[in-house]
Amino acid sequence: METVTTKNISETKKTAARLAKNLVKVSKKGARVVGLVGELGAGKTTFVQGFAAALGIKEKVQSPTFVLMKVYPLVHKTLRHLVHIDCYRLDSPEELLHLGFKDILKDRDAIVLIEWADKIQTILPHDTLWIRFSHGLNSRTRKLEFMNYEEIYPH
Repeated sequence: METVTTKNISETKKTAARLAKNLVKVSKKGARVVGLVGELGAGKTTFVQGFAAALGIKEKVQSPTFVLMKVYPLVHKTLRHLVHIDCYRLDSPEELLHLGFKDILKDRDAIVLIEWADKIQTILPHDTLWIRFSHGLNSRTRKLEFMNYEEIYPH
């Protein structure tokens, strides 16, 4: 597990940009999936904004709380889109399956960022990168813990 502490929004976005630049280099059979978990206001959406900006997305990125999913086209040599999902309002993982989630996971041209991913962890691939967000010592500080499945959901 790696832990990063950011002092402000800018640092949170820079941390996301570094991850974005590393994830685009990863070759997979399906989508690259990042599960974002943590309390309200802990920085999940801010992280997605920094991630999206690093991939060249110009439009304003907001959490798709009410529409559940937003797809952003990418101009990249190996990736075609960023899928941003917010599971805050879901009652069960099956609700996301009705939106074609299994097909999204098979899409090797996609990076998928999922806020409140713990609500659907049973349907996520085991190689999902998990990031747990928490408030730091003051109102601007955030702690980001990067984990794999076994670290966040020990058996």
